[in-house]
This record gives sequence, structure tokens and C-alpha cells, in this order.
Amino acid sequence: MGTRRSAQWYAADDRNSYIHRAWMRRGLPDDAFDGRAHIAIANTASDLTPCNAHLNEVARSVADGIHRAGGVALNLPVVSLGETQVRPTAMLWRNMAAMAIEEMLRANPIDGVVLLGGCDKTIPALLMGAASVGLPAVVVPGGPMLTGTFRGRPVACGTDVWKLSEEVRAGTLSAEEFRRSESSMIRSKGHCNTMGTASTMGLLAEVLGMTRPGVAGTPAPDSRLLAAAHATGVLAVEMVDAGRTPATVLSRGSFRNAIVALAALGGSTNAVVHLLAIAGRLGIDLTLDDFDRIGSAVPLLVDLQPAGRFLMDDLYRAGGLLAVLAELRDLLDPAALTVTGRPLVDYLDDAPVHDREVIRPRAQPLQPHAGIAVLRGNLAPDGAVIKPAAASPALLQHRGPAVVFDSVEDLHARLDDPDLDVTADSVLILRGCGPKGYPGMPEVANLPLPAKLLAQGVRDMVRICDGRMSGTAYGTVVLHVAPEAAAGGPLAKVRTGDVIVLDVANRRLDVDLPDGELAAREPAPEAVRAFAAPRRGWERLYVATVGQADTGADLDFLVGASGDEVARESH
Repeated sequence: MGTRRSAQWYAADDRNSYIHRAWMRRGLPDDAFDGRAHIAIANTASDLTPCNAHLNEVARSVADGIHRAGGVALNLPVVSLGETQVRPTAMLWRNMAAMAIEEMLRANPIDGVVLLGGCDKTIPALLMGAASVGLPAVVVPGGPMLTGTFRGRPVACGTDVWKLSEEVRAGTLSAEEFRRSESSMIRSKGHCNTMGTASTMGLLAEVLGMTRPGVAGTPAPDSRLLAAAHATGVLAVEMVDAGRTPATVLSRGSFRNAIVALAALGGSTNAVVHLLAIAGRLGIDLTLDDFDRIGSAVPLLVDLQPAGRFLMDDLYRAGGLLAVLAELRDLLDPAALTVTGRPLVDYLDDAPVHDREVIRPRAQPLQPHAGIAVLRGNLAPDGAVIKPAAASPALLQHRGPAVVFDSVEDLHARLDDPDLDVTADSVLILRGCGPKGYPGMPEVANLPLPAKLLAQGVRDMVRICDGRMSGTAYGTVVLHVAPEAAAGGPLAKVRTGDVIVLDVANRRLDVDLPDGELAAREPAPEAVRAFAAPRRGWERLYVATVGQADTGADLDFLVGASGDEVARESH
């Protein structure tokens, strides 16, 4: 069996090896234990993760490819997080899923792993866990759904939820019509068809080099996804033979490429915390400022919702991710590798654009500067982010009085109060929603607008929060404020009526107060009472050990790699 890791379980003639082989003989042939690569298929399929429900079918194609290449395929169901289903937020369990995946990969007799994910947190968790263990690993993204239509026009999954729900609150759409749109929005298997977090992280997995080039963005119902899954199974065996691990594929240059792509795609702000966390598992020095330094001047080339007009199957039809990257080749690190062992840029020579409405030429971008902007100031000493591509240009420089909400519950209770002292110039602030505060950093930063302003025709306002927002959302939203209110951040001291100054061009976020006055204030008692104080279980561990958004919101004891060695036998 040579140097196979699985040989530690199977190769000897002692009692322990006997037990391992005997219990695995349910369908495996004798030669399964004679040097063949054992490849786990880390499968996040779950009926409660609707975006990933089709991954069992994908897993079968991966298994066929593994068998074809002479390997042994082993289905390994892992923790799955349904973004639309779990409460209070799937982000609360991203780190738990990553830790569980890490432990299962390390504990089991496997030589490599194929990672199957789709919904927002599943690909980040899989990459974090695999990076920590260091076994050969490759991703198959589950892919976006096909586009549905409602009232004769395409429906953007997620993005149109926000738009249509605001129209209901504004009185321009009936509740009955709103409900009718449900079946139109979710037309097929797959994740959101907008450039939300799921689409972003599937595409960035490829930019990082962790998928077979050309796979990411393939629609979930497309038969070419199954063909790619089969080929990935073959590749996984090759990677084991070559010793090609995440540490040999992922480099600082890989993350540079991901930041460039994030801007050009108009990708989700959630990618910031996920990329920081993945880099942290590998010991790669990636910082929040890198996103601004590398990505802020990158043009937005992909005309996809929520920043543009089209949807994910349009991007695939127009040439896909590689065609976008070909437009930006000079900005990419030419040495950054992929799981094939070849540099990513090697796959850009034959990547034509088939629709210049969807993928814009570099000289005619949708926006000339579209990357994530990192803001600092006395409201965000450790940084906050804003996605200019999804914001209203007129609000990117703004000065207005704060209207402060101390919790999500406070927001819901008072937002639509007709007596709420708020105008279109106000700055809505929601605090207590960071990693520790809620906990889990929920996607609530894109606060709904007050009903009385919606009735006046207002459709965007400056909003500030220490939480996150869905990648499908839009608006002038400052989020990931660090440190968060629950970690002693100045956001806890802001009062309604304080003047807030947003200056994206100069990367500033401030409250117009002397620093001494702000420092002398005590945190608002109402906010402090609303901070999470879990007594047991995962939430207690999470709140006690989670880091801030500017470092990826990982648990402090999970940062860094751990390797694939396991303890001795207990039999």
C-alpha cells in the first residue's frame, strides 16, 4: 500500500487492521485495501438545505469518476447549513461545521476528499476544514438554479425578495401577488441565481484554484455539472498520487486573484469574512485592508443582480468565470496554481465572451471602481466595509442624524411607528448584531426602510450595522463594523441624533463628536441588555471564542492548520 495514509488503518495483519477491513467489506472488493486511494466525498446534501438537495446525485457522478481512476469512493455526509432555514443565522454554525468537517477528515481512513457544497456557508466551511487538515482536496460547487419568471419578467432569487417585500410594505403590491411569486422564484434545484454569497463563493473557490477550471457557475440542473463531477472524481485520485494539498495550491497570490474577481463579479460582502477565515487556517497573511488595496480600483465587468441586470445562467451562457478573468489577466497572479497543478492563467487563453451585455469589456465596465471599500474612523477603528457597486452613488458621501436601534427586536418594534423621528437624510443604525452580539453576525444590515418613507418614494438610505447582509441584497449599507458593539466597539455608544459622516471616497466613517466625548460615554444600557449571553452549548463556546469580522470571525482556537495525524488506536 506504500505511503497511502489509509494504510495506517488497513495495511497490517494485527487485530486493529482486521477490524477496519472487516467492517468496510460491505460491498468493497478485496483489492480495495491493496493500495487504492480512498477518497471521501464530503457531502452537504440535506433536505433542510434546499440549495444542496441535489448533491447526492452529484456525489454519484463523483464516485463513478473515483472508481474509474482506480480509487475507492466513500460518501461522508457532513454538517449542512440551510441559509434560508436555520435560525437565528447560518453563520452561527459555519465554524462548527468547519470544525466537524476537519475532525471527520482527520479521524477517518481517507487519502483525499472531494468537497460538495452550494449554499452560502457550506463551501466556506468545507474549505476551512479541508485547509486545516491538509489532505488533497477539491471542490465541486453545486451550482445556481435556473431563472424563473413572474409577471412576464425574470425573477432574481433573493434580490427580488427584498424588492417585492418592500413593495408590499409600500402598498404597491398585494400580499396575494407577493405569495404567488414564491413558486416562480425557485424554478429548479440549485442555489440563488443572483451574485449572492452562494454564487460568489462557488466562483471564488475556482479562482482560488480549488475546483477544476471551468466548473464553477455551471447551473445545477445542467448535465455538464455531472460530467464535471465525474472528471473531478478522476482528478481527486490524481491529486492523492501527486500529493497536491490545499497548502500547495493556495497561496497569497490565490487570495489576490480572489479579491480581483470579487470586484469584477460584483460579489457578496460575505466573501470578505470567508476569505479571511480560510486564509487564517493556512497561515496566509491576508488582512481587511488587502481587499481595498487590491480590489478597490478593479472595474465591475459582470452585469448581474443585485449590482446589475442579469442572472447566473446568463453569466454561464455568456462565457462564464474564465471569460471574466481573461479580461483581467494582467491583474492576476500568474503563479497561482489550481488543483490540476497548472496555474489558473493557463486556462484563460481559450475563454471567449459570447455576450458583451452580460460580461462587459474592460474598457466599458458597468462601474470603473467596484471593489469592496474598507472604511475606518471613530465609529469603526478596526474597519467596516461597503459595496459601492450595490449602493446609491448620491449617498456615498453623506451627513445625517442617527436613528439608533439597539437590537433586531427593537428595530421590528419601532421601525414603522408613524411617530418615529426619521427622514430620508437620517442614518439608520442597528447594533448588537456582530459575531458575539446576536450571536452569529446575522444578515440584517440591509435594514428595511421605514414604511412612511417608502410611501414617500424613498428606496435607499445610509444604513450602518455590525452584522452582515445577504449577498443578494443591495443599498447603501455599511456593515461588518469592527469592533462590534458587544465587543466594546464605539457603535454601542452612539445616540439617536448624533451626526454621522460617511465619506466613501476618503474611506471614512465617523460620528461628529470630539473623541474625548465619545470615549467618555458608557455603552447604551438597552444595547447591553440585548447582547447575547448564552448559558450552554455551541452558542456559549462561540461567544466566548469568536473573533471579529475584520479577521474572519473564526474561533480563536481554530485559526491555523492542524494536520492529518490522528491518535493511536483504542481497540
